Amino acid sequence: MSDESALLEQLEFDPDELRARYRAERDRRIRPDGSKQYHRATGEFGYYVEDPHADPAFTREPLHDTVEALVIGGGFGGLLAAARLRQAGLRDIRVVEKASDFGGTWYWNRYPGIHCDIESYVYLPLLEEVGFVPSWKYSPGEEIRQHARAIGRTFDLYGQACFQTEVTGLTWDDDACEWEVATDRGDLVRARYVVISSGPFSRPKLPGIPGIEDFRGHTFHTSRWDYDYTGGGPDGGLHRLADKRVALIGTGATAIQVVPHLGRDAGHLSVFQRTPSLVDVRDNRPTDPEWAASLPPGWHRRRRDNFLTLVTGGQAEEDLVADRWTSSARFLQDLIPNGAGREQGLAAEIADFRKMNEIRARVDEIVADPATAEALKPWYRYMCKRPTFSDTYLQTFNRPTVSLVDTGGRGVERITANALVVDGVEHEVDCIVFATGFEVGSSLFDRTAMRIAGRGGTTLLEHWQRGPRTLHGFYSHGFPNLFHLGAMQNASSVNFVHVLDEQAVHVGEVVAEAEKRQAARVEPSAEAEQRWVARIDAQDTSAQHAFHAECTPSYYNNEGAPTGRSFQYAGGPVEFYDLVARWRAEGGMDEVLA
Repeated sequence: MSDESALLEQLEFDPDELRARYRAERDRRIRPDGSKQYHRATGEFGYYVEDPHADPAFTREPLHDTVEALVIGGGFGGLLAAARLRQAGLRDIRVVEKASDFGGTWYWNRYPGIHCDIESYVYLPLLEEVGFVPSWKYSPGEEIRQHARAIGRTFDLYGQACFQTEVTGLTWDDDACEWEVATDRGDLVRARYVVISSGPFSRPKLPGIPGIEDFRGHTFHTSRWDYDYTGGGPDGGLHRLADKRVALIGTGATAIQVVPHLGRDAGHLSVFQRTPSLVDVRDNRPTDPEWAASLPPGWHRRRRDNFLTLVTGGQAEEDLVADRWTSSARFLQDLIPNGAGREQGLAAEIADFRKMNEIRARVDEIVADPATAEALKPWYRYMCKRPTFSDTYLQTFNRPTVSLVDTGGRGVERITANALVVDGVEHEVDCIVFATGFEVGSSLFDRTAMRIAGRGGTTLLEHWQRGPRTLHGFYSHGFPNLFHLGAMQNASSVNFVHVLDEQAVHVGEVVAEAEKRQAARVEPSAEAEQRWVARIDAQDTSAQHAFHAECTPSYYNNEGAPTGRSFQYAGGPVEFYDLVARWRAEGGMDEVLA
């Protein structure tokens, strides 16, 4: 008997039945309009992206000055870039941010129950530099936002920052070796270096449900939570909903945190579900003060590196984080490409089936009503959607004032002046809360009105018309002294803030060397750029594509239509950052400094 036959014989379930169930659940969720099913929050829906925390009367005189570096984006990516440039010796650093303060995702998202889903001791950056240990294993959003502000103060970034401002254009001046930066406030700032870190989790998207514009009740998106309407704050206490019938559309990571508060405080909550989330144990707890006081210098990097190694399939003597991410690390490789120890084939699939059977059994253990429990079970592979974690979400459906409206994978049929319609049944509500995510799949050019013109007037959009063209994801030929942060032709991880920090460190090292050599330009040659593009294009991502093709629709697989092309480095983040560190150490900077 073969090893495979022996494995199958010992199983307590039928893999073929599970595969068929997964495929059937996927198929009924496939829509012909794919990712076009969502509305952009523009035009008549533009109010969904307005900043509820900013002063609408804010104004200032346009700036016409020069800085050494200008960073676009004030989230963790931009803050890290600015901090590492400060450590590289630059004095004049300006961060331009469309919000009214630093924080990025954590500025916009202040909904009740918001926490990070990666352990805060590895998620929050620059902890030792700021002198801070988070108060919880998984920090609440306000603590994270305040930490972002503390980074701004620690690295003296507030003095030259431009808030409530968007960059509209970058134009390279080859004679002066500077970028001219234009903004929507009439600024014309010159900068030797520009770093773009405009993250994707700021612009909300809306479902393209017929009649969405006809609803006469109250609506808002979770990233622009309306506490004037609900009462309360990020810790809950939504007392103004006590007599309201509330509908929540969306059951992803945000909804998992919001539902327990809405379910407790609303007169009645109806959760409209297209695809259930995978909900694992959270087990959040306060930080032990004695443990925090005992941490030796360098603890933060060691802990982050340990987590990154484990969740990307590597080996470590000890699991320092020891949570559901690290215990489920063997399944994460289906999402994050990695060259180290990736399991393939039937054994990995069987392990995935067992884990998902565990997740589904937990639903039965918690949810009292059998029909509701069945509708809440996720029928897909572990990393078809980002896993979620909660000790209160499933329990909320045991409340008599909470209803799950399962749409059978199709979504809400239409919206009327006072109701949402599913299977011809009208569900009357006073308020609709959209927990429908962000424009994650859109490009930099789609998310902004920014025009980037490099040497000779060639735009970056023209240079990238057949796909991104960079060296290591950081810079492009013809666009000197312009750096990009993000996963494009670079590496990714479930803890993306750690990835952003590694990228910022690299940018800081390159700029420090440029300053040391008094180099006028940081720019890869056309040949170096082409070699990297060819390397990315030559990667075998067929296994990852096949996995995503079988997944339930989500932004992970372009709503059920995976492109088959990946712009990420397939070896994973540990391998990638070892590669760029060796590149720096072994003379690689000679090919970008002139």
